[in-house]
Amino acid sequence: MVGVIEWGTSIEVSTIQVMTRSWDICIRGGGLVGRTLALLLSQSVQTRVLLVEHASSQQPDVRAYALNEASRTLLSSVGCWPAVQYATPVQSMQVWGDTGAQVRFQSPSPLGLTTIVDVPALENLLDQAVRQRPNITRLPEAAPATLTVICEGRHSTTRDQLGVMLERLPYHQHALACRVRTAQPHRQQALQWFRQTSHGPDIVALLPLEGPEGSVSAVIWSTAPEHAQQLQAMAEDRFNNALFDATQGFLGEVQCQSARAVWPLHLQRAQTWCGELAPGEAWVLAGDAAHGIHPLAGQGLNLGLADVAELAKVLQRQQPADTWRALNDRHLLRRYERTRKADMQATWLACDGLQRLFSHPNASVQSLRNWGLSVFDRCGPVKQWTLEHAMSGQ
Repeated sequence: MVGVIEWGTSIEVSTIQVMTRSWDICIRGGGLVGRTLALLLSQSVQTRVLLVEHASSQQPDVRAYALNEASRTLLSSVGCWPAVQYATPVQSMQVWGDTGAQVRFQSPSPLGLTTIVDVPALENLLDQAVRQRPNITRLPEAAPATLTVICEGRHSTTRDQLGVMLERLPYHQHALACRVRTAQPHRQQALQWFRQTSHGPDIVALLPLEGPEGSVSAVIWSTAPEHAQQLQAMAEDRFNNALFDATQGFLGEVQCQSARAVWPLHLQRAQTWCGELAPGEAWVLAGDAAHGIHPLAGQGLNLGLADVAELAKVLQRQQPADTWRALNDRHLLRRYERTRKADMQATWLACDGLQRLFSHPNASVQSLRNWGLSVFDRCGPVKQWTLEHAMSGQ
């Protein structure tokens, strides 16, 4: 007898059974990107999808993501856009330089400049949706498939085993993330401070959570590695005071509401995004396995979901000349790679340039960047163009 475990209406089967079955697509990685891709591809009842998920950490995820209009549309198409208490539209954004210069953005619509989405809530929605798809099978181990999509994150072991070369540029910073409650409600404001400190450049952001009336914010604090570790180890009252000072008391006293997670920051991108896995089988990268950027612009998950949308579009073979192509066709996969690399080039350059501009220690550069912030804030047409592109995700 071979065991079969029911998991909702999605089925987890034994390894023996899997090896005797033929899979169209094997998705290695059951995170936000992998699950969204599985849902998109499974909309075709002829596509047999294997989703490889490893045991998740028991630590609560304290992250939140800023998602643009394109990401909202994509997640809504698979029925996984969170309710308003877990998806807070940002109605205004303020960014401060290190000498008081600042930029303000105001949303032109109730949908907001972007939406801050609670990660555990989104993960739960995607998990429930995957369980309801009969042509998605979930297993802890990979199996042969016509196409293997690698969505294992920045530290992908499969990508490394394939010998994919990475361009990696360390920022000599760590990010610290947590949740805090503030004395004043956030009023749907996203707030960010660029500061020069005794331990080097800091970037601190408060992102609104728990809906329009909420007073809980997600914190993302980019700082020197040793300082990030000190912040993580601090007693709660000392950490609260440090964050109050870093945010200039803008929302009043802060109270940490979660664990504090820390990880290193660097710019990363794979030189090759697709190739042959075995005769008749191909592989392709998506999400953080293919690229990673600094969190200062909040574009990480947006880029991963844009990968999902483009890959699904390519694999659906909508062009008449592509109807005969198989899922492992190198022409299709290279088209996906070229399109995504071209689309992401501007974002990579902008995020890397901003990080380097605000971390430069030279006093003349500091004066210039703060002057630039003030000029940008007063330049209506440029601000409007920037706003429209940031909101649409184009």
